[in-house]
Amino acid sequence: MTSSAAPTRDHVSLIQPLHRYSPGSCVKSAGTYLDLACGTGNHTVALSDLGGAWSAIGVSGVMLGQARQKSSTIAWSQSSADALPYPNAAFDGAICTLAIHPFSALKSPFAEVRRTLHSGKFVIFTGLAEQMRHDWLCRYFPETMARAIEKMPSESQIRTALYQSGFKSVTVTPFLVTNDLQDLFLHSGKHRPELYLDPAVRANINSFANLAPTAELQDGLARLTADLQSGAFAMVKAQYATEVGDYAYITARTDG
Repeated sequence: MTSSAAPTRDHVSLIQPLHRYSPGSCVKSAGTYLDLACGTGNHTVALSDLGGAWSAIGVSGVMLGQARQKSSTIAWSQSSADALPYPNAAFDGAICTLAIHPFSALKSPFAEVRRTLHSGKFVIFTGLAEQMRHDWLCRYFPETMARAIEKMPSESQIRTALYQSGFKSVTVTPFLVTNDLQDLFLHSGKHRPELYLDPAVRANINSFANLAPTAELQDGLARLTADLQSGAFAMVKAQYATEVGDYAYITARTDG
């Protein structure tokens, strides 16, 4: 499978759940909100369209440059998550989407989010280390997945860091990848394995772009292709069936 266009990271299938879990159970037009580690701003822009005044921070000047081209109403800032450039109690809520795994430690950025919240929720959308071990990608790309899992915190680590940062309650809601998922990230091809055969898709997935050994990538793609052609893939996928979820919405509340 080949593609001449870069895959979309548009976000429609994630935005409604993010909206549902976000501060006050919905984004309010008079509210102020923060997107922590916003990347190129896709999710920030979509959520800002639903209401509220949004600020967003990221460490990459290149990504922020792309984000600024998408919206002039969002207050984009280049900053470390460990030292947010905002006063205490500045926001009604905050989100962080698929971005906590690069943090060297969780407590410092979580504590900064708590400092800047005067009420509301901090909603994190992330994969969990224990979920990733159930992905059939482990069969074809074991070293790649081992490296990715090593970088991903567990549910218990996230809970502990949130409580240590001053949040009063934490709830975890599993998210299961579906066939109509529009975002293209690591587990998006769970039910569409042919996606991983597209080099344009892999180039936009960090684990493949930066963690995959070349020999393993070539071997894994060849074995995946063979299993798809023979029909053996269905059995492999069935062996990794689980109900623990593929990702999770983690909602931390300031008020318990």
